[in-house]
Amino acid sequence: MKVYFDNAATTPLDPEVFEAMKPFMLEDFGNPSSTHAHGRKVRAAIESARKKIAELLNCTPGEIIFTSGGTEADNTILVSGIQTYGIKHAISTPIEHHAVSHTLEILAKKGIVQLHHVSLTEKGHVDGKHLEELLKQYPNALVSLMHANNEIGNLLDIQQVGELTKHYGAFFHSDTVQTMGHYVHNLNELHVCGMAAAAHKFHGPKGVGFMYIRKGRKIEQFIHGGAQERNMRGGTENVYGIVGVAKALEIAYRDMAEHEKHVKQLKKRMIEKLRAAIPGVSFHGDSDNLEKSLYTVLNVSLPEAEENDMVLFNLDLHGISASGGSACSSGATTGSHVLGTLYPGSKRGAVRFSFSKYNTEEEVDFAVEKLQAITSVAV
Repeated sequence: MKVYFDNAATTPLDPEVFEAMKPFMLEDFGNPSSTHAHGRKVRAAIESARKKIAELLNCTPGEIIFTSGGTEADNTILVSGIQTYGIKHAISTPIEHHAVSHTLEILAKKGIVQLHHVSLTEKGHVDGKHLEELLKQYPNALVSLMHANNEIGNLLDIQQVGELTKHYGAFFHSDTVQTMGHYVHNLNELHVCGMAAAAHKFHGPKGVGFMYIRKGRKIEQFIHGGAQERNMRGGTENVYGIVGVAKALEIAYRDMAEHEKHVKQLKKRMIEKLRAAIPGVSFHGDSDNLEKSLYTVLNVSLPEAEENDMVLFNLDLHGISASGGSACSSGATTGSHVLGTLYPGSKRGAVRFSFSKYNTEEEVDFAVEKLQAITSVAV
């Protein structure tokens, strides 16, 4: 059996999405900046996709800018937001995705901003009191806090943080790459200035995403060139990708309740079976709390063993794809910066299982059985 439990890294492309994209790969190939009929047809498809996303998120089409994915969106909002508003202080956490943390660290190293980290609770949640202290001390700062951590799944109360940052005049950016398409985002009610999304996290194509920039909080252009994306991003648009991300988000919203119920049942089943199968097993962050964590992610903490470094390799040998943290850092030898921050010096093993609508109970049972066998051998 081949089992894919690494959906936080990327999800399988939905066949409906592929069918929507196919005409723009084979037939409607015009450049959307061209004024002839071929170009106009493609331009109309882009604007239709933009309108669809705006309808789903309850914002205006002009607030949606298409990008190559979440990393570009995060970089653009952070760098251009700081530059546009002359921001001197940035507030974040040490467990953000590297698209955020590395960008802010580089800006701090260059002396453009001073970077301040919010304290975290034992489980890895943002300390709201400390956040407010920092906002009082550094008003009009940029605040960047992810909606859900990609490794441990902890959820941020984005509504509450939005209200707090608005009160102190901060520019609030949230990396919503892991939650877009899995939770409803009503941008008419959320006090967030910028958000990032990547299509491949919700069964869309790789290499395309979008950023939301609140009207009234416009930022300067980051990628220069032509006047594409309403003068916000130079470069010929990824047309079939844009069609794909809109279709994927439409499907995600259409099936969200059913999808969430199914995936939560899988996660609950794995938690219960792991507790019964492996003595001493626990879970990193709040990933075993279905109310406080991303329902698609479960980060398993295995008892100390010398062979823990081989767990992912051995799972792969059994046909099970999982990860130890962010796929973006899979080539690194330093381990997870998230787990290193929350559990310094820990020798426990870590496996992140992440689920999608295509996974089954049979796959959960199979993965638990193999993980039990691997850890029993290790002991």
